[in-house]
Amino acid sequence: MQYRQLGENGPEVSVVTFGAWQIGDETFWGPKDEADAERAIAIALDCGINLFDTAEIYGGGESERILGRVLCTRRDRVFIASKVSPDHCAPDALRKACEDSLRRLSTDRIDLYQIHWPFRQVPFEDAWETLRRLREEGKIRWIGLSNFGPMDIADWFDAGGEAISDQIGYNLLFRAPEYEIIPACRRYRLGVLAYMPLMQGLLADRWESIEEIPMPRRRTRHFSGHREGTRHGEEGHEKLLQETLEDLREVARLLELPMAVMALAWLMRQPGVTSVILGARDPAQLEANLRAVEIDIGPAAVAQLNEITFPLKRAMGRNCDMWQNEATSRIR
Repeated sequence: MQYRQLGENGPEVSVVTFGAWQIGDETFWGPKDEADAERAIAIALDCGINLFDTAEIYGGGESERILGRVLCTRRDRVFIASKVSPDHCAPDALRKACEDSLRRLSTDRIDLYQIHWPFRQVPFEDAWETLRRLREEGKIRWIGLSNFGPMDIADWFDAGGEAISDQIGYNLLFRAPEYEIIPACRRYRLGVLAYMPLMQGLLADRWESIEEIPMPRRRTRHFSGHREGTRHGEEGHEKLLQETLEDLREVARLLELPMAVMALAWLMRQPGVTSVILGARDPAQLEANLRAVEIDIGPAAVAQLNEITFPLKRAMGRNCDMWQNEATSRIR
């Protein structure tokens, strides 16, 4: 395993973070097998992963409960990251949300406590003051942001806030953060935690056609706004997406790598990325994907992948909200 410092003053974390959404949310990911979840977490620990990411909303807290139960005997070996919902950022609600997460996680501290999405109903100053007090009390150790764009990052720091990281959606099929968010993270010395590195299975080469993709996983702006579950109202880029995936399959074939490993290896080596959040329910799948840590696909392959995905990057534009259009984007 490789390790990088998270932000300017954060801990040394593994370049792969264990994403715990999948182990706790049956509604989105289907029925879970807790034995498989426990084995996947054990493999992650054995492979040197030391950062585990969850959130209060994942499965209505079930993700936190499972993670807390499995990690309670290994607590001093790991960093636990959780997230508070934007609706819970008023001072009293924020404190309660933190304490509820601590209880579900069976721990006395959350190592990285992140604001899940920017919020507009409460002044940033109020939320920051509550987070500062929670940190002074030892209930949280570091503060992180999630889905904050360059304007909100600037506003957070202008309000006196502190943070060591920003968690953003970033992968070969969604490179919008490269325009503004990653440069902003560099300016404010924030580490980048990249979620959805495999675009919810699209980059794992699971489906040959758009129609085969399960409905919950085709709600992003890549897909037509006429499809069930979407809310962006845009035309989407389905033809370009399909062409891009076909080209990526060919590069993976030439590199003699699974597409998922290739996509992860590319992302881990992108400037500014500290750690890639890899969701896992299947222990064997996790072990296979962790090959990406040690694989250097080389500058020529990186350049080729950049070229192949650039038309989709340009078509998707600068809007970093994968699910809503520019006018309603939650990321600014």
